[in-house]
Amino acid sequence: MNYDFHIFCCVNERPESAVRECCKRKKSLELRNYMKKRVTELKLEKKIRINQSGCLDKCELGPIMVIYPEGVWYSYKNLQDIEEIIKSHLTNGTVVKRLLVNV
Repeated sequence: MNYDFHIFCCVNERPESAVRECCKRKKSLELRNYMKKRVTELKLEKKIRINQSGCLDKCELGPIMVIYPEGVWYSYKNLQDIEEIIKSHLTNGTVVKRLLVNV
């Protein structure tokens, strides 16, 4: 199946003793699950797949997601950020500049 958007959300978890941060400790799994639920509830016309991923190597900016086919990277922190990404990027095709991550 071809998707209009394929989204990878880092849910990597490091041990508590790790020097680097990790997205999972910043609620990335809960936020990813919320995004998946909201996209289903909204019944958007576009085909969207939302997967969890391992480390995307931007731990200090996490939680992190990347949206393909454009290869747009976002740092998001809360439900409002997720809602904005859904409304702006997935629905209207407009990048959310304030959440962009340069890679």
